[in-house]
Amino acid sequence: MVAAGGVGTVEDVRALLIAGADAVAAGTAFLLTPEAGTSAAHRAAVAACAAGTRFSADDGRARTALTRAYTGRWARSLATAFMAEHPDAPAAYPEVNVLTKGLRAAAAAAGDLERVHLWAGTEAHRVRETPAADVLASLAP
Repeated sequence: MVAAGGVGTVEDVRALLIAGADAVAAGTAFLLTPEAGTSAAHRAAVAACAAGTRFSADDGRARTALTRAYTGRWARSLATAFMAEHPDAPAAYPEVNVLTKGLRAAAAAAGDLERVHLWAGTEAHRVRETPAADVLASLAP
């Protein structure tokens, strides 16, 4: 069994392994690595969240939510105005994805982080710009 979700520290990994996972998957932790294919807009948003200047709650943690607003499928993103404006987006993939493609592309080109999807998990506030090998080493128990 592979455990995933909410993995941001070595303690998280250790707890999941103790709970019975055979392996642990981490995604968000790698968004700012040089090896990641993270877009410039997505990278800027995650970096702002990690710095506590945007997409952060009062306690400094990442402000995320589940949404279907961008694609018609559930996914977790840093919380944006677009998501708040479309809380009841239909479960209509790929139709919603096609309908929002132009909007997302234009928003990314303009640096409008409130209109582009910013896939990230609940531990986005912990992400750092560092090589993937360093992220992996920091998560290894």
